[in-house]
Amino acid sequence: MEGEINGDRDPSTHLEQDICIHIFTVSSAMVGVCLTVIGLIRVVITFGRADTLADDFLAGDALLFLISCLLSYWALRSRSLRRMHRLEKIADGIFILAMIGMVIICALITYTISVPARPGTG
Repeated sequence: MEGEINGDRDPSTHLEQDICIHIFTVSSAMVGVCLTVIGLIRVVITFGRADTLADDFLAGDALLFLISCLLSYWALRSRSLRRMHRLEKIADGIFILAMIGMVIICALITYTISVPARPGTG
C-alpha cells in the first residue's frame, strides 16, 4: 500500500488507470455531443425538412456512452486491481461499441440530409 501512496505503482496498473481516465472523460463528453445532436435533429424535424430515426438511435448511443463513463469511474474508484481490470475492459468494449454506433448514425444523418424528399411526403 505504501508504494501506491508514494507513486511507485506498477506501470501496467498506471496505464490501466490512464485508459480509465480517458474513457471517463471522452465518454462524458460524447454524452453531451449526442444530446446536442438530438436537439439539432429535433429542430430540423420540427421545421419539416427531414424525418429520421437518428435521434432515437443517438439516445441509445448516449446511454451506451453513459454506461461506459460510469463503469470507468467505478473502475477508477475500485480498490481491487482485478475488479478494476474487469470494469475497465467492459467500459472499453462498450465505448468502442458506442463509437461504432456513432459512425453509423452519422452515416444515417448524412444519407437523410443528402437524399431529396420524395414528392408528396413532406
